[in-house]
Amino acid sequence: MIFGSRFATLRSSGSKLFGAMTRSFSAVPQCVGEGERLRVLIDMDGVLADFEGGFLQKYKSTYPGEPFIELADRRGFWVSTQYGEIQPDLCEKSISIWESKNFFIELDPLPGAVEAVKEMANMKNTDVFICTSPIKKYDHCPFEKYAWVEKHLGKEFLELMVLARDKTLISGSLLIDDKPDISGVEPNPTWEHILFSACHNMHLQLRAPQRRLHSWADDWKLILDSKRQ
Repeated sequence: MIFGSRFATLRSSGSKLFGAMTRSFSAVPQCVGEGERLRVLIDMDGVLADFEGGFLQKYKSTYPGEPFIELADRRGFWVSTQYGEIQPDLCEKSISIWESKNFFIELDPLPGAVEAVKEMANMKNTDVFICTSPIKKYDHCPFEKYAWVEKHLGKEFLELMVLARDKTLISGSLLIDDKPDISGVEPNPTWEHILFSACHNMHLQLRAPQRRLHSWADDWKLILDSKRQ
């Protein structure tokens, strides 16, 4: 298989990826040339793992007497902000859910995510990295993110994980992420942000040339092909 034979290349690519974190980029995201490798960065929570569904289920079981927000009524990336608008103490209570042990490891994969990422990793001239931001309370989150990837994607994908609080520092061709606004110290990231649809961002109207991937049943291959010349 292409995937199994490419890990020496990916390790080298991974070294270049981290090396890129120390450089400054000013170029607008461009297409890759013929025969060049396309680097795809894929977020975890809300893109591969069902963060919103997992949160709501655990929140309701932990705080059965408290009000909650149905997924169809979610607005805004930060769950804790919307819960805090209902009543102030719900902000901290919501945060306590994803800070708790086993929250991240127990998240279900989103439909089609595992199959799509595995297929993408086997595509010619394509490097895939799982690019995820761990929460600041690090007792459980970083370990469980690695454990989730090993459980659902396999040990070989542990080589492809990048944990970064600031994704603008990571070089790539595409970043598939459910967060609408991704900012950091680098004002001109090398990647094009593809907004992955989630309950909290479905109401947003994107302005051209921004693009959206509605789900893993959507034509993600067309998006990748659009970045190849």
